[in-house]
Amino acid sequence: MSSYTTSAWPAANVAIATVLFSHFLWMTAAGASPLSIPLPGARAYPESITSTPDGTLYIGRLGEGGVVRANPRTGETTLFVSPGASGSQSITGVFADDAAKILWACSNDLSPLGGPSGRGDHVSTLEGFDLKSGVAKRSIPLPGAHPFCNDIAVDAGDAVYVTDSAGPNVLRLRPGASAFEVFASNPQFLPPPNGGAGLDGIAIGGDGNLYATTYTAGSLFRINVERGRAGEVIKLHGAQLTLPDALRSLNRGNFLLVEGAGTLDRIEIKGDEFKTAIIRGGFRTPTSVTLVGSTAWVSEGQLSFFFDRSRHNRSPSLPFRIYAVPLSKGQTK
Repeated sequence: MSSYTTSAWPAANVAIATVLFSHFLWMTAAGASPLSIPLPGARAYPESITSTPDGTLYIGRLGEGGVVRANPRTGETTLFVSPGASGSQSITGVFADDAAKILWACSNDLSPLGGPSGRGDHVSTLEGFDLKSGVAKRSIPLPGAHPFCNDIAVDAGDAVYVTDSAGPNVLRLRPGASAFEVFASNPQFLPPPNGGAGLDGIAIGGDGNLYATTYTAGSLFRINVERGRAGEVIKLHGAQLTLPDALRSLNRGNFLLVEGAGTLDRIEIKGDEFKTAIIRGGFRTPTSVTLVGSTAWVSEGQLSFFFDRSRHNRSPSLPFRIYAVPLSKGQTK
C-alpha cells in the first residue's frame, strides 16, 4: 500500500482523472451481445486496447496496472507486462508499434484513487516494452508540472505522439530521442476552466495529419502536418460528441471512435466537417477500440466503480471484458 495520501498527490491530476473516467451511461444494446473475452483481475478496469498485424490484442489495466495479452481467436489471455514493471503504475493508453517492436504504454499515478502505488513519485511517463517478451526497454517522463499521459499514436517515421490531458500540448518523441518535444500547442486543448479533462484520443489519418479529441468539451480537432511540423489546428464541425475517448484510423477520412457515454462510432471527415454514425451502443464506459481485420475490439472500463467513491462499496460486473464488434464492408471504408 502506498504511503502517499490524496493530499500529497497533485490535486489537478486527481480532478482530471476523476472527470476523465467517471462519467458513464448504461444503454441497452439492440440484439444479441457481441462475442467477448473475459480479462483477469477483479480490479482490472481496462482502459486502452491495441493490436498487432497478426491480431494479437494488448489491454492496459487502470486498476491493477500491467498489460494483458489476448488471442482473439481462442480467447486465451496472459499477463504480458506485470504490474509495477519499470516503475509503471496505472496504465492508460497503449499502442503496439510493430515497426519498432515496442509496446508503448502511458503510466500515471492514480494510487490515491485505488490504483497501484508503483514508485510513488507521481511522474507521468511513456513506457516502452519489448513487443515479443514484455521486457521493459524505455521510460520517458512527460514534461510539465503535472502532466497526464493519455493516448498514443505513431507515424510512418516511427515518431511517437502522446496527448497530455492536463495541458494544451500534443507531445512528440522522435526516434532515438530521450525526451519529448512539444509538437502542437493550442489553448483549445486545455481542460475546461470549471474542471474536467482536455486532450484524450489521438490518431494519424490517411492524409498524414493528426486528429485528436478533447474529452470533457466533446470536440474533434485536426492538426495539419506540414513537412514534419505542426501547422494549423482546426476544430472540426459536427454533432456534439459525448466524452469522446480513443480514436483509431480506418482509412483516409474515416475513423473509429468510442464515446464514454456508451457507444462505438464511425466518424467520417470531409473538409472541416465530420459526421457520426453509431455502430453499437450499450457499453458501460467504453474506453478504447482497435481494429483486427473487419472486427472492432472494444474495451469496457466500468470506470465509475473506480473513480466514484460513493460506489466503492459496490462491485462492477465481473469479469471485465473486451468485446468484438463485426463491421460491415461499408463501415470499414
